[in-house]
Amino acid sequence: MTSPVASQNASFISYAGGLSHEVTHADNHLAVRTRKTGALSRWLVDADPTRALALRQIEGAMTEEIAELHALAAIEAAFVHHPGYRSALLDDVERFPDLAATGVALAGADGELRVCRETLWQQPRSWLPQVHAPIALHYTLTGGRRHPTRAPKPRGTLYQRFVPWLGKTFSFRSFDMERDLPMFNRWMNDPDVAHVWQEEGDLAKHRSYLEAIDRDPHMYSMVASFDGEPFAYFETYWAKESRISPFYDVHDYDRGWHVLVGEPAFRGRAFATAWLTSISHYLFLCDPRTERAMGEPRIDHLQQIRNLDKSGYAKVKEFDLPHKRALLVSMLRERYFTDALWQPRDEGAPVSGLPRGSLCATPLAAS
Repeated sequence: MTSPVASQNASFISYAGGLSHEVTHADNHLAVRTRKTGALSRWLVDADPTRALALRQIEGAMTEEIAELHALAAIEAAFVHHPGYRSALLDDVERFPDLAATGVALAGADGELRVCRETLWQQPRSWLPQVHAPIALHYTLTGGRRHPTRAPKPRGTLYQRFVPWLGKTFSFRSFDMERDLPMFNRWMNDPDVAHVWQEEGDLAKHRSYLEAIDRDPHMYSMVASFDGEPFAYFETYWAKESRISPFYDVHDYDRGWHVLVGEPAFRGRAFATAWLTSISHYLFLCDPRTERAMGEPRIDHLQQIRNLDKSGYAKVKEFDLPHKRALLVSMLRERYFTDALWQPRDEGAPVSGLPRGSLCATPLAAS
C-alpha cells in the first residue's frame, strides 16, 4: 500500500506543521510546494565551503505562518542535501520570528539569522502533527515510586518523517485495537518474534495484553509504517515507573522503548537504521525534559544490540529481569542532536564528515 504523501518525483518531503511539503532540488535552488494548498516558494542555496550554508528566499508571497513552515522545510532539505554543514544563514530575521523565539535560530549582529542543525531537529512541529506544551510538573506515586504525572496518551498519527536513503515516509500512529489486533496476533506468533518476546497466544490473550498497556499511564502502544504500510509494533514507557528503574540512576523524564518488527520484508539494515533513529528522535521531541532514551534488549538478541551500537546507544551494563538477562543501553539527548544521529553513520568516522567538537556558530567546510 502506498501513502498519498509518498512521491517518486520529489527529492524530499517535509512535514513541517503537520502538512506535506514537496521539496525539489536542482543545482543551487530549492522549490517548496505545500501539497494541500499549492503554496510555492523558491530558495537560493549557497554552499560556500568557507562559511555556513546560506539560504535566501527568492520567490513566494504567503502568510507569515506558511512562510515559516516553508522556511523549516527548505532548511531541513538543505541540510539533507549538504550534510557537511552544521548551520545555515537566513538573511531576513524579521520574516521568521518564531524560529528565533523557539531557539531554532539565533540572530547575529550582522542581521543574519543562523539556524543550527541540532536545534532545528529539536523542533517538534517539523515532525509531530500534534504539538502540545509539556504537562506541568506535579508528582505522584505508582507502586511506591515517586514520579511526575504523565500527559494523556496521544492518539492518531504521532510522528512522520521522510527517510532520504529509502525514499519512503516513516510514521508512528497510536495502536487501534479493532484495526490492529489481528495483525499484532500474527506478528506475536511469528517464530522469530516469539523467540524474543515469548508472548505467543490467541487473540484473547493479546487483547488482554494490549488493554493492560492502554490502562497503564506510563506506557503506550504504537504501530510503525513505511509509506502507510504497517511493519512493526513499538511500546514506549516512562523509565521511572518501569521495571528497569531499580537498576540505574533513573531520571524523572527518561524514556524507554520495546520493538518487534513483524513483517520479514522490513528486517533489513536500511530499514532498521530508519526506525531506530526515528524512535529516539520521537521520544526526545515529545518532551524537552527527556534527556535520555533507554533500552533493555535481551543479552542474546545480538542483531538488535549491533543495531543499537551502530545507532549511537551506549552500553551501560548487563542485569537480570525476571524473564530475561538484559543489556541496559542509553542514548543522551545531547549526543543524539549534536552528532546528528538521525542519519546513518560510518563506524569510526566523524558524523557527516565533520570534525568532532565543532560548534554550530563556526562555519564549516562541506564534506
